Amino acid sequence: MSEHAFPEEQRAGLYRAIHERRDVRSQFRPDPIAPDVLARLLRAAHHAPSVGFMQPWDFIVIDSAATKQAMKALYERANADAAGRFEGERAALYRRLKLEGIVDSPINLCITCDRTRGGPHVLGRNTMLDADLFSTCLAVQNLWLAARAEGIGVGWVSIVDPAELATLLGLPDHVVPVAYLCLGYVSEFLARPELETAGWRSRLPLESLLHGNRWREPLDNAPLLDAVLGTEPSS
Repeated sequence: MSEHAFPEEQRAGLYRAIHERRDVRSQFRPDPIAPDVLARLLRAAHHAPSVGFMQPWDFIVIDSAATKQAMKALYERANADAAGRFEGERAALYRRLKLEGIVDSPINLCITCDRTRGGPHVLGRNTMLDADLFSTCLAVQNLWLAARAEGIGVGWVSIVDPAELATLLGLPDHVVPVAYLCLGYVSEFLARPELETAGWRSRLPLESLLHGNRWREPLDNAPLLDAVLGTEPSS
């Protein structure tokens, strides 16, 4: 054990947040989020790692009912198109799923990526040009885990045309929307992801995703495999 490791109780809290985080759609309550709590979540997001320390994110905090309704209209149009891509029982199941909580949640938050921040030559980004987008996703994850620790649910609304969303929010051309999130206190955190309980998909077993040194080469590390098989949480 490293001398830099957190105490056991703090480690347990971190792993609990990871395993109990949920994409919330149906359980939002209207209770407001106190400014100091929301500030903690935003501060956690802002402390995400980023390539070249470029910190490409901005945060648009949305509490306007009119903006939420306009976003809901964008979602409805995109969702109708998405529903038409499935057939039979899959299509019927898709139409039964609730996939957003835009007007149900007290706060909507759009996390964007400024692709010009840091100038034309960002340290570490010369060969992997989308690293700024990856960095912004890390800010999303930081916020999501902090929210779970605060008892706040987060739902990511990805069923929306990004160009229409950028127009709605008045984004300049060099700024792209990465995540449109719904935030709020919830009536419960489900024991398993909602799409899993609905029968849409199941969690893949971790051991089926492990490779050794090269793609599809077997992982020749029996102690690791034993540890993975012995500690995979049910959720």
